[in-house]
Amino acid sequence: MKFYPLYILVLLFFWSCQTSQDKETSPLTSYVNPFIGTDGPGNTYPGATVPYGMVQLSPDIGTPGWDRIAGYFYQDSMISGFSHTHLTGTGAGDMYDILVMPTNSRFTERIEANNFKPFSKYSHDKEIAHPGYYSVDLLDYGIKAELTASQRTGIHRYTFPKDKNTEIHIDLGYALNWDRATDTYIEKVNDQTIQGYRKSTGWAKDQRIYFVMQFSKPFQNYKAYKNDSLTTLPVKGLNTKIVLNYETEENEQIIIKTGLSTASIEGAKASLTTEAPDFEFDKYQKQAQEIWEQQLRKIKIKTSNQDDKQVFYTMMYQSMLAPTLLSDPAGNYKGADGNVQKANGFDRYDTFSLWDTFRAAHPLYTIIQQELIPDMIQSLLAHYKETGILPVWSMQGNETNMMIGYHAVPVITDAYFKGFEFDAAQAYKACVASAMVDDRQIDVYKKRGYIPVSEHHENWSVSKTMEYAYDDWCIAMFAKDLGKEEDYRYFLKRSESWKNLYNEKNSWLQPKNMQGQFIAPFVPKEYTPYFCESNAWHYYWFVPQDIQGLIQKTGGKERFAQKLDSMFTYAPAPGDKLPIFSTGMIGQYAHGNEPSHHVAYLYNYVHQASKTQALTRRILKGQYKNEPNGHCGNEDCGQMSSWYILSALGFYPVNPAQGAYLLTSPLFDDAEIYLPDNKVFKITAQNLSDKNIYIKSIRLNGKSLNRLFITHKEIVNGGTLEFEMSPQPNDDLFSEALLPEKDKVY
Repeated sequence: MKFYPLYILVLLFFWSCQTSQDKETSPLTSYVNPFIGTDGPGNTYPGATVPYGMVQLSPDIGTPGWDRIAGYFYQDSMISGFSHTHLTGTGAGDMYDILVMPTNSRFTERIEANNFKPFSKYSHDKEIAHPGYYSVDLLDYGIKAELTASQRTGIHRYTFPKDKNTEIHIDLGYALNWDRATDTYIEKVNDQTIQGYRKSTGWAKDQRIYFVMQFSKPFQNYKAYKNDSLTTLPVKGLNTKIVLNYETEENEQIIIKTGLSTASIEGAKASLTTEAPDFEFDKYQKQAQEIWEQQLRKIKIKTSNQDDKQVFYTMMYQSMLAPTLLSDPAGNYKGADGNVQKANGFDRYDTFSLWDTFRAAHPLYTIIQQELIPDMIQSLLAHYKETGILPVWSMQGNETNMMIGYHAVPVITDAYFKGFEFDAAQAYKACVASAMVDDRQIDVYKKRGYIPVSEHHENWSVSKTMEYAYDDWCIAMFAKDLGKEEDYRYFLKRSESWKNLYNEKNSWLQPKNMQGQFIAPFVPKEYTPYFCESNAWHYYWFVPQDIQGLIQKTGGKERFAQKLDSMFTYAPAPGDKLPIFSTGMIGQYAHGNEPSHHVAYLYNYVHQASKTQALTRRILKGQYKNEPNGHCGNEDCGQMSSWYILSALGFYPVNPAQGAYLLTSPLFDDAEIYLPDNKVFKITAQNLSDKNIYIKSIRLNGKSLNRLFITHKEIVNGGTLEFEMSPQPNDDLFSEALLPEKDKVY
């Protein structure tokens, strides 16, 4: 009996070790919740895709609306099919190409809300989403739908009940929100293959998707439709559809593979033959999961908070849903000039939501997606070759001209200074060309040094002036490094244009008219045409190229800190009219929209770093949740998620093209970033807890760090960043801490 307790202790020890090991070796994909953002303002989709893939195979509710921009809304209870392309977290509804919907004789109801398309009720209890996999039971038909994807191929598996009238609808006329078909085509190749194209307009005016679709079981017969009237194949028109007829046995499965190309049917066929040559659904699902697992393992975190862990890895997942692949296996793609182009030696990407993603997503990619950066830069330069300027907001081989700035410039400049290989001379030429055009009011900006108020659509005069000025700083730094002294001085002068809108009397950046007079009356909290999706509070802080200059203009560090305090405490009044994009509010700060994203870090510049640490923790814990309504605003093609990833690790690029990251309190006890050449950058936080959120000391590679930033080179070279945490603010410790220098790239 005296050995019995020892025996139990030994068993418990080995059980504990095994349990710990199991936790450590659990697939990181198991921590991803693709439903985060599918409710509320997030506008994400839950369907199947692979990192940066051309295919986003996801369910469509079939009814339009702001909440259904991504085709799906968690609060809905019906599904009208599964289309092959979607946007992630944007404010513009487009894509939804090639809708597939299985049906049978059990349910024939149609409703006007989804334009009388077939539909079925579904329940979240019978719905599953993992990286690279989605499944749902179509309850009205008794059909189980499963989806997976490769880079350019969507793979469906439908499990049917016994029914003599099973049908599979392939609808090319289906459209939602801004999207509208302009030309569609379907032809039969054989009893297991159809092919064609869908050309459409919407946010992007000239979209082209060519497809080849193969079925694991030959269809018995079919019905072809043009404008909802029966016709014969091949069929061409604005609204075409084919319905394939089957007789199915109980639990019979039919697998569908759809290869895509933006260039040609031949390219779509190549997508199928190279990526999905057979009908082994489980194999492709496993491959997709393994691809995601490999990507997620680029950062490993240690935390006892499972919700935080799920949010982190979901943000990792969502940061890789855009940009998306545009070229087919032969390198062909639909170019921004309307012609079929060929990417030689690189993969062509598009869906560049640059107004959003230049801030945090692209800097994050330079750390954890180093192998893709040259292709992304060459993709931006391909757009320049095709159109004469860099993209503003491009998708599907189109320029949408959505939002403002020429923010491909900081992305390219950042990649150049971080040592990525591409044609620097051509890249510089492209940056200058984009800054010297005479449209988007750049001609007025060049002449006057600011953009005056006008009747121009979405005038956004203050926001444009400030964003152009930042991009000009990036060009100035690029020019300086290339030895182009005259260009350097010219663009450096332009980068100070924000000062031309600074009203010394009231300490605001304020719109001016054509005569150079400030517009009055002026109420900073009002949302007016002078500010892009924002107000004067949000844009006051957007001078990332010269924070010290902004501090001086404001009246010094004390006054600057007071104004920052007001930013986070001056809450909107109950009667204030807030636009749809003003979400995630903390005072006037709006985390749901990008112009605010760097502002919490500005306390580092005025010896009040503890406020940065407290605010970033508050945002991390309060504005991101492990639930469908888990995003406080549009996810915006990886920007919202990238802010979380970087801030949770303890650093963030206030100036996205400077190669420097401002420090804050990390969210996790330990994190490891796995880099090329077997390098690892480790981040540890000793004594971290819900109360111990303040930094007591910082050590980099064993040495005390007397600055509130680290450089990109220090991260990618590998090393260890150690934080010691405390329950008390320690601003005195950092009162003399160094900060990034103006006009220097690290």
